[in-house]
Amino acid sequence: MAEETRLALVRRARKINRALADVYPYAHCELDHVNAWQLLVATVLSAQTTDLRVNQVTPALFAKYPRPADLAGADPVDVEELIRPTGFFRAKTRSITGLAAAIVADFDGMVPKTTADLVKLPGVGRKTSFVVTGNACACDDSRAGDPDHGANVHTPFGVPGITVDTHFGRLVRRWKWTEQEDPEKVEAEICAIFPKSEWTMLSHRVVFHGRRICHSRRPACGACPIAPLCPAYGEGETDPEKAKKLLKYEMGGQPGQRLSPPADYPGKPAAPLGAAG
Repeated sequence: MAEETRLALVRRARKINRALADVYPYAHCELDHVNAWQLLVATVLSAQTTDLRVNQVTPALFAKYPRPADLAGADPVDVEELIRPTGFFRAKTRSITGLAAAIVADFDGMVPKTTADLVKLPGVGRKTSFVVTGNACACDDSRAGDPDHGANVHTPFGVPGITVDTHFGRLVRRWKWTEQEDPEKVEAEICAIFPKSEWTMLSHRVVFHGRRICHSRRPACGACPIAPLCPAYGEGETDPEKAKKLLKYEMGGQPGQRLSPPADYPGKPAAPLGAAG
């Protein structure tokens, strides 16, 4: 087979993005939040665990510590107990109490809106900063920490960014968009393929696809809408009926990651922590 030209790669990648947009018109950040403060903390907590586990933990955390100033002065032992189910709870407690203190001391209690400022906070890297700048409510600077603020507002900070998490990196390498392993190099190569206006939504679509169909160990190739465009087709189950049984979340008729999904999400809400089933 002839080597794919750069032009052919870009065209194929953009076709995949358009196909994913048709399959996942409701793609979004799967961390429950109503403002930038909650999204920032939830994203830090999501390291090495699922969004579902974070979503099950954060309601109690934010009820007790609704604002950065509240968490900055918290007893670490109390915080550790609340976030214990997310794993690495001691390190995560240091990160979220530390970033809360830094927001209070350096940013007047408001979540900063730029990557340059966000990455100065403890436990915040480029991936976390892009989640916040691409998805957080833009009007949080006036009411950050208000539990009701942003509940029905979907106006983001408006800063496009590619969020290279485990799913994103795995899929773009599987699709031969890049061979890079380093997240920043992956980010740079993918950014060069797509217009800036697509970066944030592309990230959501790819992650949705990785969680639902294109799994790491056993992708559901026979149920994949982009199979004709995928150079890795055949690595997983190709029989359509067997592949359907591998689908997850709303694709498989199961609850999604969120306890409070948006109105246009077709799946079922997930259960709170400790709920039966």
